[in-house]
Amino acid sequence: MRIGIALSAAAAIVACEGAPSSSAAQTLPSSERTEAVSSSRRTAITDAVARVAPSVVTVQTEVIEHVAADVFEQFFGGRSGQRAAAGLGSGFIIRSDGTIVTNAHVISGATKISVALRDGTTYPAKLLGSDETNDLAVIKIDAKNLPVAPLGNSSNLIVGEWAIAIGNPYGFLLANTEPSVTAGVVSGTGRNLATESEGSGVYVDMIQTDASINPGNSGGPLVNAAGEVIGVNSSIFSPSGGSIGLGFAIPINRAKRVAEDLLAHGVVRRPWIGIQPQLTPRTVTGESPRSGVVVASVVPGSPAAQAGIRPGDVLIRSRERVLHNAYDWFAELLELRVGERVNLTIRRDGRDIPVEVQVADLPDVNAPRVTVLSEIELISLTPAIRGERQIRSVQGALVGKVSDRVRNQIGLEPGDVIVQINRTPVTDAQSVERILNAYGRGVIRLYFERGGQIYSTEFGLQ
Repeated sequence: MRIGIALSAAAAIVACEGAPSSSAAQTLPSSERTEAVSSSRRTAITDAVARVAPSVVTVQTEVIEHVAADVFEQFFGGRSGQRAAAGLGSGFIIRSDGTIVTNAHVISGATKISVALRDGTTYPAKLLGSDETNDLAVIKIDAKNLPVAPLGNSSNLIVGEWAIAIGNPYGFLLANTEPSVTAGVVSGTGRNLATESEGSGVYVDMIQTDASINPGNSGGPLVNAAGEVIGVNSSIFSPSGGSIGLGFAIPINRAKRVAEDLLAHGVVRRPWIGIQPQLTPRTVTGESPRSGVVVASVVPGSPAAQAGIRPGDVLIRSRERVLHNAYDWFAELLELRVGERVNLTIRRDGRDIPVEVQVADLPDVNAPRVTVLSEIELISLTPAIRGERQIRSVQGALVGKVSDRVRNQIGLEPGDVIVQINRTPVTDAQSVERILNAYGRGVIRLYFERGGQIYSTEFGLQ
């Protein structure tokens, strides 16, 4: 606001002085006239861009896609083939050694990642770690003494303050690697997206901005007027696919925590206390939900159970965060760290009761697991996993990861639970390998639970 007042005052002086002001300017040396022009154009936005833009990069990916043979080829026995598809996004450097933060959906499925700096220099990049839940990834190039983006604090944002989105919309299609800049304000904080977005992450507690975020901006920084990164541009809400002033960024405080985990361990530890919140119809439809989070179930033996939390209790506060609905709780979980003790407040029978809970890893993190057929990672089903995922089967093998080939040809998805192979029940992850080896070659019928229902699929072992 002070910038606008100063510029208005300067304009008023020029208008009042008229011609003398013009002649005075003509008597100035050219260097001084240039300096006067540049200083009159310089604003908090231009200063912020100058501070951050050198650290913004273009991320280009290559993904191998499976392509079905056309009708003519199929007539002559043709099979599906492959083709390379290019993807584009943005990122920003957080360490001078070439460590870069971007979105997980920018590099998802990539067989090749390249990074172009502001001056056009291009490097191959390797993936250090990706977290699809938070839609964040860390990649690295082999370079030194690179400009680093100053990271700010997303916990004290002011609705209405400047928000500047920097990135490379449409990337190399614009024929250069200079980042583009769009400016707006912080339209809101703590936004929960209850609809599908570009990535597959959990988009809760987001920063909303009307600074235009276009295709290719994903992974770039959202910057405040001080030239500090306050968020990672992630998604837009748009019926047409273009920007309509509803952009969303992941808060930088969360991004810093995720990046630290990925750099230290290659994975992000998932905070868990063992409760399932109740999603009311009003929450699902996006209407104003009731205050607090109703606990639908508590996993036996979990940290929540040990703290005395019961089904029917209402969570109303976690640390300093007031919980209005289940989305607030999901957002809070993304901020917690495994191993820390957290003060919660629950409401029971009209009374507010403080409880302390120690945050643990998700149950499947430490559960026994095996890899079968070289492409399916299986986790032994435990009571804690059953309770956390609302699985009806008493025993079985939880599918952790599957290759695209298995997903396409067999139909298994992460989260499915294998319960039986042919006529043999599956007791745990290890038993799947033993059963498959026992049947040897031939047709295998596999039964699995998905969404509380039992399905089956067939495939051949050769």
